[in-house]
Amino acid sequence: MPRVYVSVGSNIAPRVHVPAALAELRAAFGKLTLSRTYESVPVGFEGDNFYNLVVGFDTAESLAALVERLGGIERAHGRVGKGGQFNARTLDLDLLLYAQAIIDGPELNLPRREITRHAFVLWPLAEIAGNERHPVLGETYAALRERLDFSDQRLWVVDD
Repeated sequence: MPRVYVSVGSNIAPRVHVPAALAELRAAFGKLTLSRTYESVPVGFEGDNFYNLVVGFDTAESLAALVERLGGIERAHGRVGKGGQFNARTLDLDLLLYAQAIIDGPELNLPRREITRHAFVLWPLAEIAGNERHPVLGETYAALRERLDFSDQRLWVVDD
């Protein structure tokens, strides 16, 4: 079964939507590997801070079925379309990796480009998949976290 990693984010009632999404993912896929939850300021717009974490799990679902299921969970939490990259959201479930798949399409890119662009994606991914290698770059996620400069991005662990 492919191992997948999903970024979970919210800045509208995150203490409600994030745990509910995790419960739905657990019900659908069983055991989840969870990073710590990080809080960060929004990127590209003014708004409330985001909660972000990464979950890993194994699935027998096809890539298309998984993408549809993640979208269904988002919609169940009030997400209407993706609405552009820079806006507030109740829940954002972004597929980061589907095993070692490499896809560069208009609707889906794997590995997701945000892995190397945003600390709120890479840091939690490196926590739970630090020794795994980026399918394109060949570097481990732990090495990428050390190499890439995110000093301009404010991010901290949520103490819960």
